[in-house]
Amino acid sequence: MASSVFSPSLFFFFLLLVSLSSTYNPFHRHRHPRLAHHNYRDALTKSILFFEGQRSGKLPPNQRISWRRDSGLSDGSAMHVDLVGGYYDAGDNVKFGYPMAFTTTMLSWSVIEFGGLMKGELQNARVAIRWATDYLLKATAQPDTIYVQVGDANRDHACWERPEDMDTPRTVIKIDRNNPGSEVAAETAAALAAASLVFRKSDPTYAKLLVRRAIRVFEFADKYRGAYSNGLRKYVCPFYCDFSGYQDDLLWGAAWLHKATKNPTYLHYIQVNGQTLGADESDNTFGWDNKHVGARILLSKAFLVQKVQSLHDYKGHADNYICSVIPGVPSSQAQYTPGGLLYKMSDSNMQYVTSTSFLLLAYAKYLTSAHKVVNCGESVVTPKRLRTIAKKQVDYLLGDNPLRMSYMVGYGPRYPLRIHHRGSSLPSIAAHPAKIQCSSGFSIMNSQSPNPNILVGAVVGGPDLHDHFPDERSDYEQSEPATYINAPLVGALAYLAHSFGQL
Repeated sequence: MASSVFSPSLFFFFLLLVSLSSTYNPFHRHRHPRLAHHNYRDALTKSILFFEGQRSGKLPPNQRISWRRDSGLSDGSAMHVDLVGGYYDAGDNVKFGYPMAFTTTMLSWSVIEFGGLMKGELQNARVAIRWATDYLLKATAQPDTIYVQVGDANRDHACWERPEDMDTPRTVIKIDRNNPGSEVAAETAAALAAASLVFRKSDPTYAKLLVRRAIRVFEFADKYRGAYSNGLRKYVCPFYCDFSGYQDDLLWGAAWLHKATKNPTYLHYIQVNGQTLGADESDNTFGWDNKHVGARILLSKAFLVQKVQSLHDYKGHADNYICSVIPGVPSSQAQYTPGGLLYKMSDSNMQYVTSTSFLLLAYAKYLTSAHKVVNCGESVVTPKRLRTIAKKQVDYLLGDNPLRMSYMVGYGPRYPLRIHHRGSSLPSIAAHPAKIQCSSGFSIMNSQSPNPNILVGAVVGGPDLHDHFPDERSDYEQSEPATYINAPLVGALAYLAHSFGQL
């Protein structure tokens, strides 16, 4: 009978379907907590915690990575200056100023864009930034001088020892008027300027100190032009040799000073010098060496969100970059692994995955604010598309890949066990109080035993072009973590954790 179609059980089933269809919208941009495959909040917490494992100097009482101890307490004494503190860049015990400054800029940008979503992790992110900026203030204390490195990288790399034991020379390297280094100086200015925005409300006195120093350091970078890789080649190459020139850093530094100070001087500087500094170059790699792409995205925000009309061209420059990384559009130059990971190069590829993911999410935010899209030839790329691509990259990093391996240590059921990291791989001071000599550690480095100390949150270089990952400690290209891999990931994870209702 016809009336049986409307039986009570079927009627309630129909109501249930209506209810579900009203809550599930596949095109909804923000909150779908039920669909979150990953615990982005957990990953966010760990991505920030990692920085505590990279600390140099006197560790505070609330140090959470407890297997670490004080180290580098006499850093700077070779030149009678105080350079205690800061971060070791990766798996060694050298403090390289160039990547440390870039790390600081990207951590700050993560907080500037997505800190409002971080809830309880915001304070931890601020602490991570301040550990770096306190050091950068020491390194820039003297006018027209920046101390850009502590440690002899060649001698350090000839040892496999804990930072607490290190007895290699703590050589101090500086740039000044006679040995300029515009790229590291401009990046340091960018870091100080960006960080000043992070602390503007929570610690205005500190913020003012940072921005005043940023202004002075940028003036030095611009006035005494030259690449630090020239005068200091034997110290900084091949480790953090500048391959892209210093022009990108000057544009990047000016962009951050424009944002931090609102002083029209910097806008004028960008308008006059933008083209000669490479504003419209077609490079599409963003990392510690090349900042052109980051500067384009940041300056496009000034046009899209703050309506600075004179920066109109940067929307086009930013769009060109976006089109170069979108798979399937005619202008795409990006290479992806069979499993879907953006692949730039064999050495520490994951840094480009995290930096690109951050830029996609930040640009999506700016486009949404301005009600704009990206036109890649005949293809229209929406902010939603950018977010989808960024999420896929982060999900691959967290375990959605052919090996079902998380490339963040301590996240998920399977992650790298033998990372290329001295402190993590050697017994802790608590477990082995006696000194481990320079060469004694190599027997452990070359072994197959898992690292005894879990460097929670560390993201390693990642798989090769074919999604393979051997998890070998000696393989620094794939197995070494670095601060500049994590820094942009912090912002991306904050966005994703919020979007999926986890914060």
